[in-house]
Amino acid sequence: MASLQRKRLQTRVLSSEEKEKLKKDQVLVSDFKQQKLEKEAQKNWDLFYKRNSTNFFKDRHWTTREFEELRSCREYEGQKLTMLEAGCGVGNCLFPLLEEDLNIFAYACDFSPRAVEYVKQNPLYNPERCKVFQCDLTKDDLLDHVPSESVDVVLLIFVLSAIHPEKMNLVLRNIYKVLKPGHSVLFRDYGLYDHAMLRFKAGNKLGENFYVRQDGTRSYFFTDEFLAQLFVDTGYEEVVNEYVFRETVNKKEGLCVPRVFLQSKFRKPPQDPSPATLGLGPQDGNCACP
Repeated sequence: MASLQRKRLQTRVLSSEEKEKLKKDQVLVSDFKQQKLEKEAQKNWDLFYKRNSTNFFKDRHWTTREFEELRSCREYEGQKLTMLEAGCGVGNCLFPLLEEDLNIFAYACDFSPRAVEYVKQNPLYNPERCKVFQCDLTKDDLLDHVPSESVDVVLLIFVLSAIHPEKMNLVLRNIYKVLKPGHSVLFRDYGLYDHAMLRFKAGNKLGENFYVRQDGTRSYFFTDEFLAQLFVDTGYEEVVNEYVFRETVNKKEGLCVPRVFLQSKFRKPPQDPSPATLGLGPQDGNCACP
C-alpha cells in the first residue's frame, strides 16, 4: 500500500462551461437498461465490428515507443518474448508488434468473436507466431488458452474502460494467473476529463465516470488513484501510473481538443502472494498461487 502514498498529479483543469456541463449531467440510465447493456455487451461489440470491419482504429505503431519495457523486459538480447494482448480487437496493436519484433510470440484475445475472426483473416496472421482466441476476461477461462505463469508481459490497451467497474478486478485476477512473477502489465486507457467523456450528452451516464455510447458500447474514464487501488487490491505493485496529455487537431473543422489518457505499469510481485491475499476462494482452484 505504500506505493499509493506518493503524490498524485492532477488531471487537466476544466473550463467553467465544462464544469457546468458535468454538474448538470447527474441523471443515470435506468437499472433495467443498465442490466440489458451488461447482458448484451458482447453482442454490441460484435455489431460494432460488423459495422466498422477493420477500418475504425488506426494501427498502433507507437506501442514500442511508448512502452520501452517491451524491449527492456528481456533478460538477454535476442530472448524470445511471450506476451498477451488482452482485448486485441482486430489486431491494430498486435500486427505492428509482430512485424517490428521477430522474437515475440503473442497470445491475443477479444470479447468479440467477429474481431477474432478478422484477426485470423489478416494476411499477416501466422499461427506459429501468435495464438488468437475469443475470451470473456471477466470469467475464469483465460487459463484454458494460456499456460499458468507463462507470459512475460501483458498489454491492456483501451480495454478495461469497456468493462463494468464492478468486474474490472476479475479481469486483473485472470491476467494475474498467466503472468510470470516479477513481470508486468502495461496499461493505457482513457483518463478523467478526456474529450470523449465531455462529448457525452445527457442521458448517457451509467455511473461515476462511466458512460454508454449510442451503439451500446460503454466507456469508463480513470483517475490514477482509482486505477492504482484496483491493481494493488488485486495483488500487483504500482511501478508507473501517470496521466498523458495530448491534443487532437482537426484542421478541417479548426478544432483542437484535449485528450487525457492514463499510461501505467503494474508488476506482479516476484514472490506470488497466497490466495488469501488476493481474496481468492476455493472456486479459483486454477490459480498458480502456492
